[in-house]
Amino acid sequence: MNNEEKLLAISRLVFELTITNSLTSDLDVLLERLFGVLKNYPDLQLESRGAILLLNPRGRFFQVAQYGMDPAWKSPIGWDTGVFSKPEVTNYCHLQTITLPIASEQARIVLLPLSKEGQGVGYAVLFAAPGFELNAIHTEFMSDLALALSGLVQRAWTNETLRIRELELEDARADALRSLGAASEYRDKKTGWHIMRMTNFAQAIAKTMGMSEAQRELLYVAAPMHDVGKIGIPDSVLLKPGKLTAEEYAVMKTHTEIGVTILEGKDTLIAAARDIAGSHHERWDGEGYPEGLKDEQIPLLARVCAVADVFDALTSTRPYKTAWTVEEAHAFILSESGKHFDPLVVRAFDEALPELLRISQLYRDDIIDPKQVLALPPVKHRENGWIPWDDELSVGIDVIDEHHRYLFDLINELYLVVVGKRGAREVARVVKSLDAYAKIHFRAEEKMMEHYRYEGLERQTHQHLAFENKIAEFCEELHANPLVAPFDVLFYLRDWLIHHISIEDAQLVSLK
Repeated sequence: MNNEEKLLAISRLVFELTITNSLTSDLDVLLERLFGVLKNYPDLQLESRGAILLLNPRGRFFQVAQYGMDPAWKSPIGWDTGVFSKPEVTNYCHLQTITLPIASEQARIVLLPLSKEGQGVGYAVLFAAPGFELNAIHTEFMSDLALALSGLVQRAWTNETLRIRELELEDARADALRSLGAASEYRDKKTGWHIMRMTNFAQAIAKTMGMSEAQRELLYVAAPMHDVGKIGIPDSVLLKPGKLTAEEYAVMKTHTEIGVTILEGKDTLIAAARDIAGSHHERWDGEGYPEGLKDEQIPLLARVCAVADVFDALTSTRPYKTAWTVEEAHAFILSESGKHFDPLVVRAFDEALPELLRISQLYRDDIIDPKQVLALPPVKHRENGWIPWDDELSVGIDVIDEHHRYLFDLINELYLVVVGKRGAREVARVVKSLDAYAKIHFRAEEKMMEHYRYEGLERQTHQHLAFENKIAEFCEELHANPLVAPFDVLFYLRDWLIHHISIEDAQLVSLK
């Protein structure tokens, strides 16, 4: 390669990569284009494989993109020996010989330093032919290439950071609404986890109905608003332990109108919440309240929430009633198809029942009984999971095992987001959901341990808190390094959960 060829190659490469990177933040695509250009220069003696390695805040290199080699979740290469054992990035291109785990293969690699705002953040690793040496022109070419790649990696970094900030703005608005919805539940503490159960019931029904992901996300945020109008109901009515009189019931019914008044606005999310709050007591046959809407006059999300709300109310204990059995509640909702409820929603409810029963155990109000035997119908778990549930991880307490299976599902969902290259924004969404449920699981577990005087309670509580703090760190890192954090948190979750269940939670069997 002479100087003219070098300049032509760099110009062509930068043009190709800039076009590519203006359309996507996918670093795998960046490497694909890179090798597509480099193959035209056999003088470089490069193999058709390479990777991008970036540092996490703790000084560990993570493989975040690759070409012609296994991705990080399949690769046996740890990238933690030799030059990669120290959190340092040189400011010049150089050659290294490394030993690969497979058959102790010796490989020659060219390291191109990547920087962001003058700070070394990682390397582009290009595999070279055995015996390849860099001459002066090669070194100059690779240095220019490293500079070009650094700029493009930084652009992808910035794009992902902006997407996370967009999600945070949306979440801030959604959290404000959830807090408003929770206010009514705090006034009536007898309802416990009703809002979470009802919201997740509605999600499961909506998914079975084939609703789009956007609609389900809207439902998930808006459903907790269904009883927000109870904020305006007097305590003498809302907190009455016995059956309401006709006059008191008339007052209670006004919570739908109060909810509509509170949720005034044209925003899509507010409008959805208003529809649910105002119409979840309407009936398919037109005999409901407050407006006597019927059939498809009733907003779809309200029709879904109506079934979810009634199912949870029927199967929950209240001061004025005992809980119905699942069989009784199920039969009642089926019998009200075409009368109280939308037949399509009832059909989806019937199909989603196994998942609803699982949700009822994940968000239960009472203290977990270690001796309780669950007889849940089989739930279709995610196929081809990264860490499929292994019955050897069972701790012998059915409810805790069900909690753990759900955490496995959430980690596998995160894996699909990372593998599917759906971006740091989606990673942040799943991590937030996992963090929220982990806290619910931990508090339920701790409540059980305290009730049964488990000796390891303090140790477990300490480990739970450490986990929560670690996830909070990862959420911060998604801002600072959105290209590395998804891989970092994915491997941490897998390793921590399996270790914690195998070592710590396995000892809970002593409570039986």
